[in-house]
Amino acid sequence: MPTTTTKTTKTTTAETTTPVVQLQSITREFSGSVAVDSIDLTVRRGEFTALLGPSGCGKTTTLRMIAGFLPPTSGTILLDGQDATTLPPERRNIGMVFQSYALFPHLTVEKNVAFGLRMRGVPTAEIRTRVAEVLDLVGLAHLAGRKPKQLSGGQQQRVALARAVAIRPSVLLLDEPLSNLDARLRVQMRQELLRVQRETGLTAILVTHDQEEALELADNMVILDRGRIVQQGPPREVFRAPATRFVAEFLGYENFLDLPGRGPVTIRPEHIGVLGPDAEPPAGGEVVEATVTAVRFRGTDFAVTAAVGDRTLHAITTDETLRAGASVRLHLPLGQAIPLPGDDGAARLGKNPRQECPA
Repeated sequence: MPTTTTKTTKTTTAETTTPVVQLQSITREFSGSVAVDSIDLTVRRGEFTALLGPSGCGKTTTLRMIAGFLPPTSGTILLDGQDATTLPPERRNIGMVFQSYALFPHLTVEKNVAFGLRMRGVPTAEIRTRVAEVLDLVGLAHLAGRKPKQLSGGQQQRVALARAVAIRPSVLLLDEPLSNLDARLRVQMRQELLRVQRETGLTAILVTHDQEEALELADNMVILDRGRIVQQGPPREVFRAPATRFVAEFLGYENFLDLPGRGPVTIRPEHIGVLGPDAEPPAGGEVVEATVTAVRFRGTDFAVTAAVGDRTLHAITTDETLRAGASVRLHLPLGQAIPLPGDDGAARLGKNPRQECPA
């Protein structure tokens, strides 16, 4: 069982390959509408898994079924190898951090963190020890006597995290826990959350619609669409090789082309070069004439939208002089083009919209 001390938990190879959560052909229907459609998922011990996708994709419904808050319409849920499909939440040894924190306003930080332990009948002396450990882990030992209303949003989130970790759960479920925080605090809390997960060795499942959050935190990224898993794997692999146009668009790819002999591909905006009138294009790839239709300042660079015939491409540049209406050349590094198997909706470049981009 994972500990809540601040020392990094070491796991053996056998332990890291042991499934903690297994979903087998899980389906959930609401009034005849399918929210989760026969998904299979394995989460291994010590692994940080992120479930992500747009609103209505089934990620939160999946998390609630793992927690026991919703029964599946069909399929099997295994926790630590045991059938937990019909087990009530209190018998699943699961810790959960909610989007709303769900702290008791009349209890101190210390008593909020101790609540789950008291409900489980843990001896008083052990409760004191565990609460002290996790408050030290999340850096809130000095605020143990305060009430939630006396804390910032980030501090309240750490209390909720400490409460979930204190019970030493088999799996920690995180339901969009950072969505109520401002942008800067979200980044800080991502780092804090990952540190706590790594130091405790907990198995964690995060639900988020934020791809940046998933890319930074997850060992395994699971993308859902309309109740089905459309791609999963290590974040780098998924990001660098999206399996479909849906996945590519969700991860921020904006340029979709059709190359002879290769079919539909995508190229990220930062890989497309915006060339000045006298600039020599890099070796390899293709250069197309374009007209800038929009320039958006992003702090460190500019996002450029440009028309190529009746098609639109997106690029990134640091050129501060670029304005809408300017004529530019775009360098398309075809070596950076990622194939999209089975997609037939990519644009063909050229003055004739039926003309394919040269290979």
